[in-house]
Amino acid sequence: MRLLCLLQLVCLAGCGASQARDWARHGAHMFADLTVPEMKAVRAYLHGIPEMCLTDAHSKNLNKNSILLMELHLPKKQEALRTLDRGKAKPPRQARVVIQFGNQSKPNITEYIVGPLPLPKSHKVKMFKGDKPISFESRPITSVEYDHIINILQKITNKVHKLLFETTGGFSFTNCSNRCLTFSDIAPRGLGPGERRTWIMLQKFVEGYFIHPVGFEVLINHQDLDPEKWTVEKVWYDSTYFDSVEELVEKFESGIVDKFKLPDHDENDLYSTYIPRGDSSTPTDKHGPKLVEPQGPRYHVDHNFVQYAGWSFAYRVRSSAGLQVFDLRFNGERIAYEISLQEAIAFYAGDTPAAMQTKYIDAGWAMGSSSFELAPGIDCPEIATFVDLYHYFDTDKPVRHKNALCIFEMTTAMPLRRHFNSNFSGGYNFYGGLENTVLVLRTTSTVYNYDYIWDFHFYLNGVVEVKVSATGYIHATFFTPNGLHYGSKVYNYVLGNLHTHLIHYKVDLDIAGQENSFETIDLKFVNLTNPWSPKNFIVQSKLHRTEHKTERSAAFRFGKKFPRYVQFVNPSQSNKWGHKRGYRIQFNSHGHSVLPRGWKEENGITWSRYPLAVTRHKDSEATSSSIYTQNNPWDPVVSFEDYIRNNENIVNQDLVAWVTVGFLHVPHSEDIPNTATPGNAVGFFLRPFNFFNEDPSLASKSTVIVRPGPDGKPNIQRWTPSVVGHCVTNKSFFYDGTYTEV
Repeated sequence: MRLLCLLQLVCLAGCGASQARDWARHGAHMFADLTVPEMKAVRAYLHGIPEMCLTDAHSKNLNKNSILLMELHLPKKQEALRTLDRGKAKPPRQARVVIQFGNQSKPNITEYIVGPLPLPKSHKVKMFKGDKPISFESRPITSVEYDHIINILQKITNKVHKLLFETTGGFSFTNCSNRCLTFSDIAPRGLGPGERRTWIMLQKFVEGYFIHPVGFEVLINHQDLDPEKWTVEKVWYDSTYFDSVEELVEKFESGIVDKFKLPDHDENDLYSTYIPRGDSSTPTDKHGPKLVEPQGPRYHVDHNFVQYAGWSFAYRVRSSAGLQVFDLRFNGERIAYEISLQEAIAFYAGDTPAAMQTKYIDAGWAMGSSSFELAPGIDCPEIATFVDLYHYFDTDKPVRHKNALCIFEMTTAMPLRRHFNSNFSGGYNFYGGLENTVLVLRTTSTVYNYDYIWDFHFYLNGVVEVKVSATGYIHATFFTPNGLHYGSKVYNYVLGNLHTHLIHYKVDLDIAGQENSFETIDLKFVNLTNPWSPKNFIVQSKLHRTEHKTERSAAFRFGKKFPRYVQFVNPSQSNKWGHKRGYRIQFNSHGHSVLPRGWKEENGITWSRYPLAVTRHKDSEATSSSIYTQNNPWDPVVSFEDYIRNNENIVNQDLVAWVTVGFLHVPHSEDIPNTATPGNAVGFFLRPFNFFNEDPSLASKSTVIVRPGPDGKPNIQRWTPSVVGHCVTNKSFFYDGTYTEV
């Protein structure tokens, strides 16, 4: 009878786990990015509404009404949970659409929710928290506006052609062949709300042009929707400011301005290229180590739903901000409802106007849509599963980014755990070990000069690592002697400017359910009388736990002492040993605030005040930033500080952790040609803390145990094939790199 009951319990548990997996797989589509047919259907529906007067995004005028961005509009959490936890019908799919209305007396940006998909028939205005309007000047820049910027730059550079030609040794912006100039534009575009004034610096258009500034910068006012009314407000040349191009030309011709000339351009100088140089003892007729899957992959991908070694999750790549993971479960039990990239910033300093103005807020450049093709064997292993991504930003058709996301299992070449148990007589009692394999979900964002590699790592022991690695070209400006206060000289006339990277994540944890609390653990020294030697004292550490009851209490400022452990627990559930089941966040970060609190642009990035802040979940607080913050950080439509201003209770509530990680980068000569990833990766771990009764990786059959047999020979116990086998792809390296409308 007892055995029968036990079998029934096992069956119920197994059936429950199977049902949970089925519901998770069924619900994953709620989080999938818009499909190409859905995007085209939404566009056709909106273009069919006469009063909107929509035209093509690529039509050459600026005073038009057109679609700027289209991406999935997420369902409300409780609606999604009815599907994920109870198998109910999925809520209708909807699209979030950003439309710029420039063809009217008072231009504006309006967001709409359009649905149901795949055959939309209704739309409604989407508002931000507090119903704050979106200023038209805060819109992201488009390719058409860039075309007009190029036109005015042609007019400007024609006026200073002789100056630029002599300065650069034969480079020009127009009528050039192999000695051309290009430009980089700086943001934010102005010094206050309502402005659209951009500093632009010229560079040699060679491979790696980001680190070839020529010492000419110009401030263009392009606020008016008629490009003929755009004006030049300032020019900077050779550390001197001028009120107009004409003033510079006049003073240059009259000899008032010192003429300087860059060193002769050497076509054979490999400075900014990837071409190998220098000595290396590595043989060139041999490839380095490669990952293999001897018996094939051990994970399963079903559209945007992934399963691996107890893990399951859905993913998407939001065009505006990038990679997101939803409904993250381990052995069928949800750990997090959402872990998502929110924002990435790089705030610079320097001596030139472009350098001191550079405060990049990358969602404003739609960094999620900057996910380009990944190279097999470099960006991801050859064995990876590569996935195409589709984006609709500043386009008239969906754009396909081939192989822009990859999923793979890898070995870390480090045991997850191991022990050699010596008998202290030249032998051993046993050896036990488990190889450490991890599933990786990866994509990238190339936002002009910088490349961000976005990773989620899923470990066998219930740990999740969220990581970003920075590479690409540094943002460099023209060298001036005073510039050494703000960076390092990396070439004859080039300064690598200091900057701080900060990355913001939303981590909606559901630890054994939605009703969670937040605790911190610190250590305190205690002085005790030694019980076995009363004349002496023992000083040791003692755990000091704090339950944080309000949002303000759980908002930790940069520069203040940070707790040793931060953890989220379910107060009503305990593990086998009586501890509240929980997960903790462990930081790998060297971030710090980038501006004083409340100082102008800092108002747009108030999340950057806190390495960690904890709030109650609200559907109205879905993101901590927006695509409009870059061009209006002074008065943003999304202000993270508003999320904690009401200081709500966070005990036994549905909680969200907002995590900021980052690092200071003072460029140096070794950043040439590119910043390398080692030492430039930051992130955080989600680690089980009494969530399980023991290490869940004990379920892995990759464990190996060795014990000496009676005859002294090793007795090897393993649960996987004894012979690993080998196989590597015989396909030649192939990389295309294009992305096209579909």
